[in-house]
Amino acid sequence: MLNKSYTNDGGFTLMEVMITIVLLTVGLLGMAALTTGIINGNKHSRRLTTATTLAQDKIEDVRRLGYSNMPSADIETTEDYDTITDYPLFKRTTSTDADSPDTYMKTITITVYWDSDSHSVSLQTILSG
Repeated sequence: MLNKSYTNDGGFTLMEVMITIVLLTVGLLGMAALTTGIINGNKHSRRLTTATTLAQDKIEDVRRLGYSNMPSADIETTEDYDTITDYPLFKRTTSTDADSPDTYMKTITITVYWDSDSHSVSLQTILSG
């Protein structure tokens, strides 16, 4: 009689299956975290771009009005959240600094805020008269 040892080459052991499941779980959780980070980064980038565009639009309005139509004293006006048409998530302030940096000059600063003022973008222009 021949002595044959019995081996099961047709499948996986329970330990191999468990290790594979753990490795797949770690990999998939890493991918989920990466995806969440990418989504949040895209959201922030989109809001930053929108805020910059809102500031640029206001700067163009200020330039169109010109030196004589801007306040002659230091003043700040605010367009609060839900008051900018089509952009309820943003707040915009316009600050006029008269006689700055010199006489007959006005520095206008536009600041756009979002996420309850935790993020902002500021642009400046100088008008002369």
